[in-house]
Parts: sequence; C-alpha cells; structure tokens
Amino acid sequence: MDDRRVDILKTSRAEIGRLQLLSAFFEEEAVYKIYLRSQVIHQLFEQNEELDIDKLELFHIQFTSSLIELLRKIKKSNEKNVVLIYDEIQLNKELMAKMSDSVFSEKNFNLDKQRQSLKINLSLRKLFEVLSDLSEEFPFAKNINTFSSRYAKDFYYDISAEQFAMLTSYDLKDMYIDAHAGIERKLMGLLCKHDFRTEFFYGLKSGQLIIEIYKFIDIDRYFLFFNNRNLFLLCELSELTGIDWTNNLSEKGRIVQELTHKNDKLVSSAATLKTYIPLEIIDLLEENYTKISDIDFLNHLNNYDVQANILKAMLKTDLF
Repeated sequence: MDDRRVDILKTSRAEIGRLQLLSAFFEEEAVYKIYLRSQVIHQLFEQNEELDIDKLELFHIQFTSSLIELLRKIKKSNEKNVVLIYDEIQLNKELMAKMSDSVFSEKNFNLDKQRQSLKINLSLRKLFEVLSDLSEEFPFAKNINTFSSRYAKDFYYDISAEQFAMLTSYDLKDMYIDAHAGIERKLMGLLCKHDFRTEFFYGLKSGQLIIEIYKFIDIDRYFLFFNNRNLFLLCELSELTGIDWTNNLSEKGRIVQELTHKNDKLVSSAATLKTYIPLEIIDLLEENYTKISDIDFLNHLNNYDVQANILKAMLKTDLF
C-alpha cells in the first residue's frame, strides 16, 4: 500500500470521526444518514485497492469537509444564542433571590394580618364606648396604619377610581360620626351582636388611596376601613368585579411565579436551540444524501462540483 493511499485513508477516517461526533450532537436524521453513507464509501475504498483513491479524497473535499464546516458554524451560532438564554435565566434567578429575601415576605404578611385584625377589633370596641359615652377620646389602636403602609404595594389589589368611590360613598343619616371616626349604624349593630369578632380579609388600593376589607368570623358579611378618613362601612364583595380573590400571592410573589415559569420555558428553548438546524439546510442535506447514495455516484463524482458547492455557499450566508 503506497503512502498516499495510507494518508488519504487516515484523513478519511478522521473526517468521518468528526462527522460522527456532529451527528451525535445534532441528533438529526439527515446528518446521521450522511455519516453512515460516508462510512460505506470509505470502507469501499479501503477494501478495494483497485479503486482510484483520489476519488475518496475528492469526495471528502466536495462533501464532507464543507458539511463539517457548515455544521460547526451552526453549532457555534447556536451556542452563542444558548449562552444569551442562560444569561437571561441567571438574571431572572438573581431577581427572584432578591425578591425572596425581601423583609416583607408572605410569612410576615400572614402574621401581621392577625395583629392588624386585633388592632381593628380593639379600636372598634373603643369607638363603640366613645360613641356611647359621647367622649372625645381617640379610639384607635397605636400604629393602626402601619400595616397598610407596609404591605399595600405588594399585597393589596388594584381597583378603579369608580369602584373606590362606590365603596366609600355613604348617606350621613345612616352614620355615627364623631371627631375621630365615622361608622355605619348597621355595621356597629352587627359588631356588637357578634362581639367584634372580625378578621382581615383583603386590601384594596386605587392610586394612593387604601381600603382594608374585614370579614365577620361568624357570618358571611364584610366591612371596609378607609384609613384616610377613619371610615367604617358595610360592603358587598359582589359589587367588585374583575378581581381574582383566589389569588393569594403578593405582587412580588406573582412576579417570582412568572419568572419561574419563564425560566422553565427558557431552559426548554435552550435545549431545543442547542441542536437546531434550519429547515432549508436540512432539505439541502437530504438532497446531498440522495446524491451520495446514488449507485453511480463515484463514477460521476467530477460532475458534482457545482452542486456540492451549494454547501460552501451556505457558509457565506447570514443565516447564523
């Protein structure tokens, strides 16, 4: 066996080895079929010394080398795009971590709701005493507005100005009014009847205006506390439309949930993108596979120069 034949066969095996790695990476049927067919062509020359070994070299120059270069270019382009995706995933994770480390977490909120309910119930008891005794004593518990100032941004639901106006409207003849607060007469009657047993239900906001909704523990009735005016009014939740009351996540919690879902989609996209080959190139590979599978392929190899150079032309495009 002459040295030239040995060198060409050695180079051929190396080319086929590179093609095998790329076929395993992309897991694309067209690439795998070309790899298998290339092996068959190599073995044909290796086992038949009477064949012109220069044709094997010409085959790799016209088909395999260009294909390997094209697939490597696609792989490199895909990897750049995948890096961008993972950069976005990392930024999302960092943002989620900052939000999770927030001082006012879901746990803090749930604990402070109980404290706020106690403050409101004590304040309403005191307001009843003040109204009964015609006293001018201030009825509200200390720091009663701290809860809303702390949690309204993240945990209170947005409502329209029209909804806010509807909820806070009242008729003076239905109210008990003193220097410090106003409360609906029917509401005070219910509070006395049910021993001031209420709990914080939800917070609502319209711009900078805040309302807290409270629920009677023993009955399915609700009232609001408009803290800017120290106003207590009965309310019907059925009048509020467009609010998903089942969503107990804070604004930050919803953002974290959305970012988590987005990252899951990005990870899936990255996995797909990593091995993506454009459809027009797959069509070209199928065409080339058909050519090299032709039984007379080797006899007409010199006639395939123009067609084989389509692969080289693809390398110069802006597809990647």
